[in-house]
Amino acid sequence: MSFEYTIVALGFFAFCGGLIDAAVGGGGLVQVPALLHALPQQSLATVFGTNKLAVLLGNCFSISRYLRRIRIIWRLMLPTMVSAFVFSFLGAFSVSLIPKEVMEYVVFVILILMAIYTFSKKDLGRVHRSFECGPKEILLGIFFGALLGFYDGVFGPGSGSLLLFVFVKYFGFDFLNASASAKLVNLGTFSAALFFFIPSGNVLWLVGGVVGLCNVAGALTGVFLALRYGSGFIRIFFLILLVFLIGRMGFSILH
Repeated sequence: MSFEYTIVALGFFAFCGGLIDAAVGGGGLVQVPALLHALPQQSLATVFGTNKLAVLLGNCFSISRYLRRIRIIWRLMLPTMVSAFVFSFLGAFSVSLIPKEVMEYVVFVILILMAIYTFSKKDLGRVHRSFECGPKEILLGIFFGALLGFYDGVFGPGSGSLLLFVFVKYFGFDFLNASASAKLVNLGTFSAALFFFIPSGNVLWLVGGVVGLCNVAGALTGVFLALRYGSGFIRIFFLILLVFLIGRMGFSILH
């Protein structure tokens, strides 16, 4: 396969991954397998590091669009982001110590439970419920930030979808506000992981830059669709994505 063809193919998957990630998270389940297939000679850490560079670019652009329209609860988000940042770095540092297969099994089961719960709760995430952000909510945010930040550093794909579900289920956000909030937390996790991957030489800058630009284009498209069609659209898109992720990870586990 020629280098030019590889870049074009990666660009297409990066666009799709950016679009999905900006709307409902989980774009890594499209982009990471594409990178693994296109870069078989590279280590897992290099593939993850290159992917993190690309998704960070897309994430920054999608956040800038969301912030113009969505009211962010900064009292909750800032400690959650800091917790996610710290534990994402620890996760990236531990990437060679924790078997990837273990993470796949755990996330596979969680995705199935999320899909069943979201489908059964027809009104889940349709209305944004205002709440008092007290010490209990902040501690809960720090806990989930640490848990999903570590996962994002170790493995990554699907972390945005898990964050989105957490904000809907435990904080009463609608899907639109949850999507914007998940992007902010991912900003911390992606940055932290790169603090490990860049000094260790696990980033392919040319590939990451090209894939990143395509990811940005996809992210802007995803945010446009999310803001235009609202939480109902994101809920349906989220369920479709969960079915796809369950099928994709189930196939990977079986084979």
